[in-house]
Amino acid sequence: MSISKPSEDRRLEILLAAEHLFTTQGYANTTINDILRAVGIAKGTLYYHFQSKSDILEAIVLMYVNKGVEAAEYIAANGKLNAHEKLKLILSAQSFDSGNKKEMIDHMHRIENAELHMKSLTETIKRISPIIARVIEQGVEEGIYETKNAQEVVEFLLVSSQFLLDTAIFDWTAKQLMKRAETFQMIIETVLHAEEGSFSFIKTMYEKVIEHFELQ
Repeated sequence: MSISKPSEDRRLEILLAAEHLFTTQGYANTTINDILRAVGIAKGTLYYHFQSKSDILEAIVLMYVNKGVEAAEYIAANGKLNAHEKLKLILSAQSFDSGNKKEMIDHMHRIENAELHMKSLTETIKRISPIIARVIEQGVEEGIYETKNAQEVVEFLLVSSQFLLDTAIFDWTAKQLMKRAETFQMIIETVLHAEEGSFSFIKTMYEKVIEHFELQ
């Protein structure tokens, strides 16, 4: 028998159960009934929160976006770090790592999920760019960076990198992806008038992408 819980608690319970099932047995192999059994609820309760399995997947993706935004806000608010230290941590926190769920990211990257994939990218850019812009403005005040229109600069950098370095949009080989990651590093350092090599951590981020997506 299902125990009555506050609406937000129940919604999160459904998401966490679905997340576990999607990553252990695959999105395609997971049914709504599997999720119902895992949570111990009736179908009507699930449909009160989500209309379909794809809606649940979308909510999980947005949950990942929210975690990235929360991490960025937390880092940006740290008064003990200079702007470059904050920017390195924020960008690293947005990269693909073992904490993310490869099964769902793989599924989202399929052509039939292009709309969902684009939603995750645009939501990330819209919500992360103001935070990064504030950090860059801090860097200008500290004399680490030199640039104007920080918000717009960040938007152009994020859009170009999120699109061009996306392995689901472009079928890059490992060598091709690393070449573009190195170029992105050069562009950031040039645009921000940052010290040469100060953004070398970007290459490390994309080495992890290559490892996780097993690019050749």
